[in-house]
Amino acid sequence: MQARGYRIIPVNPMLTDAVLGEKPYATLEEVPETIDMVNVFRRSEELYSVVEATVRKGAKYIFAQQGVADEAAAALARENGIDIVMDQCIAVAHSNLIGR
Repeated sequence: MQARGYRIIPVNPMLTDAVLGEKPYATLEEVPETIDMVNVFRRSEELYSVVEATVRKGAKYIFAQQGVADEAAAALARENGIDIVMDQCIAVAHSNLIGR
């Protein structure tokens, strides 16, 4: 996605070194700028807490990767005006949408 022009800010408490040329943050709340979309690479049972953090951060979109889904988390996202896609690969979906 970075090669397609998107900026990716890594969020993972285990990371200390730059990833894809970007400084990693331990939590979404620590990212010092506006986040448009949260791309989730976590287990399904962790999605609800990611949605809660996304609500606090004010992002408007969540994309949960293939195999990641939680209907309660999706309901929370939608209740807070966040569009959510679950169980899909963002790179594949992007390619399908733009025809690359």
